Amino acid sequence: MLKKITLVVLVLFVVIQFVPVDRENPPVEQEIALPGEVASVVERACYNCHSHETDWPWYGYVAPVSWLVADHVHHAREHVNFSTWNRYDAEERLEKIEEIWEEVDEGAMPPWYYKPVHPEARLSDADRAAIRPWVEGQLQGTSE
Repeated sequence: MLKKITLVVLVLFVVIQFVPVDRENPPVEQEIALPGEVASVVERACYNCHSHETDWPWYGYVAPVSWLVADHVHHAREHVNFSTWNRYDAEERLEKIEEIWEEVDEGAMPPWYYKPVHPEARLSDADRAAIRPWVEGQLQGTSE
């Protein structure tokens, strides 16, 4: 009985590998303009999910984990996409910037489950200190 169950599980695992997963990285339309250090932090910590420059990890090709990874990236891109920044009007851009800062300041971004496998995405106090003046400048209408 155990052999049959193992065989069924193995066959199912192989079969689910053929379920298509959208891992497309469409062309970048227009990236958000960020000053040097802010750009470095955002590209390192945010772009993998919130842009069309996703570096799909090896486990993003193994179902059922691939389904979760693709779903998380697609939801992240829907929420804010640094590769289609041109699609947001001025008011939406400010709202996105404010939301980004709230998530970063509260420690909600990057998510807790992402950081163990992507330690480069962890935001230090210095990273937050680099981002904060830029955010404040944007929200006050200056370009710092």
